[in-house]
Order: sequence, then structure tokens, then C-alpha cells
Amino acid sequence: MSTGIRPLLVSVPTEQLVDDLTPAPDGAEVVLWDLSGDAPRERIDIVVPPYMNGDTPYDRLASVEPRLVQGQSIGYEGVAEKLPQGLVFANAATVHETSTAELAVGLILAAQRRIDDFAVDTREGRWKPQFTQSLADRRVLLIGYGGVGKAIAARLAPFEVEMTALARTAREEGGMEVHGIDELDALLPEAEIVVLSLPGGDETRGILDARTLALLPDGALVVNVGRGSLIDTDALVAETSSGRLRAALDVVDPEPLPEGHPLWATPGVLISPHVGGASSAMRPRIAALVRRQIERMLADEEPLNVVIGGGGADAASR
Repeated sequence: MSTGIRPLLVSVPTEQLVDDLTPAPDGAEVVLWDLSGDAPRERIDIVVPPYMNGDTPYDRLASVEPRLVQGQSIGYEGVAEKLPQGLVFANAATVHETSTAELAVGLILAAQRRIDDFAVDTREGRWKPQFTQSLADRRVLLIGYGGVGKAIAARLAPFEVEMTALARTAREEGGMEVHGIDELDALLPEAEIVVLSLPGGDETRGILDARTLALLPDGALVVNVGRGSLIDTDALVAETSSGRLRAALDVVDPEPLPEGHPLWATPGVLISPHVGGASSAMRPRIAALVRRQIERMLADEEPLNVVIGGGGADAASR
């Protein structure tokens, strides 16, 4: 006999995520909705929008008045302007840190050891040894020490690097001295490898511009796995096309990088197409996060990772 109590309704954008959440926690129901058509129900408690879709029609959420909108990315730049007023949005902290950190280390190794050149040589059947730069003994500056920055630091530690961390707020965390952003100018001249993992937004836009890039020593490597807006693209083109700096970029500005853009053909520049979180690590972790949010809502507990509405703050950005 029905109790008359409506189950907690959760919408997800893919059949795969429906399957990964089956069976749903007791008291919850999961339905498919990618926001491209009419909502399957009049009210939905938790909505999970599509992953990496800059054109997500957030305005459609007004009709179902969700109690939580659960994003699938750590970054949420521009979401606040599109989200209907009064809705609560959580980011996907805990989902992508490991995968993004893996890519950051991979980009560093590829750039230092010229693996991109060797890949071309492989396709062309050419044996061409090179003397390359090590990762060991390099001075690495991490700009950003949130979830991704800490994951990168943990993976770089065994490579015997000299590591310095910088973030918005100076502090000591987990045995690491984290310098404040006001020390950026003093730290850049000593950095042989700079890794950016900050979020986007007005506060971080162009943190590496013509002036700050000029502070880096000749031959330094700039690695960006945060947001393309962190670096002034024109200034980076100038520094890399001259051969003074190198770059390994998972994110760029503009994005996607248009055909014919000078970064494509600049020696010493390696580009991956914003795939930091796009690995097999994502599937079980996003399902686990959505399941935790369902369980917390069923228990009348506050959701995790709230970054818009509800007074939340994104620890991954600090």
C-alpha cells in the first residue's frame, strides 16, 4: 500500500549515470533528463546537468525548482549568472582532483622529456635521440593549493623536486608552507616550472600576464590545468614564440583554441583539449558524490560542496 510520501527525485543526464546509481538509495528515484527537453516531472529535488556543456540551459530549472543542482565539474565560472535566482549549486570537488593531477604531471614529464617530439618521430619511423630536461631537482611553483593543487603536490613529491605552493591565503597546511598571492612576484624568478590550478573568474584573470611572465627565468615551463583565463594568451604567445618560455596547457583562452591560432604551431608548446577530468576515474567518483548528496538530503543534512547559494565556499579554489 502506498504511504503517499513522494520519493526524493533525482535527474541525471546520461543512461550511464542512471545505471551507476541503480539501485538508488531507499526513498529515492533516479530519472533521465539532460535538460534538452521538457522535464520528466513537475518537481525534481536534485538535478545533475550535463558535463562540460557551456550551453547548459539552466533557465529550465526554474520550472522544477530543485533543492540542489549538482554540477559535474570543479569549476563553476559563469554558472551564477545563468542559474535561476534562489537555487543552490554544488560543484564536483572530490571527483576530478586525482585525474587532473595525473594529467598535470603527465604534461610536465612530456614537456621536460620531449615526449611530444618522440611521438612524432615514432609515427614517422625516425630515431632521433635528444638530451632533455629532467623533472628531478627542478624548482616547481604551484599556483593554487586547493584540492587539485594538493593532489598535484602529492604526485610530484616522489620526483625529488623543490616545491613551493602559493594560494590566495598564506597558511601552513599538511606540512606545506603556502605563500600568499602577494608573494607571487618574489617567487616567479626562482621557478623553473609553474603549475596553475586556480579557478577562473575576475579575481584570477590574467594572473600570468606580460609583466608576470617576464619575471620567469629563461626556459621556464608554464603548465595550466586550471582555467585558460589565468594566462594572458597574447603575452604567452609572445614569450613562447620567442623561445624564451615553454608551455603545456590543458586549458586555453579562447577555448576551444581556433584553427590557425599561433599556439598550435609554436615550438615548445604542448596542448591537450581540456581533458583533465575526462578519464575513467570520473565515472565512479561522480556517482559516489551524487549518491552521498542523495543520502544527505534524505537524512535532512546540508549538501556537500555548495558554492552558489546556501552560503557555501569552494575550498578547491583556495
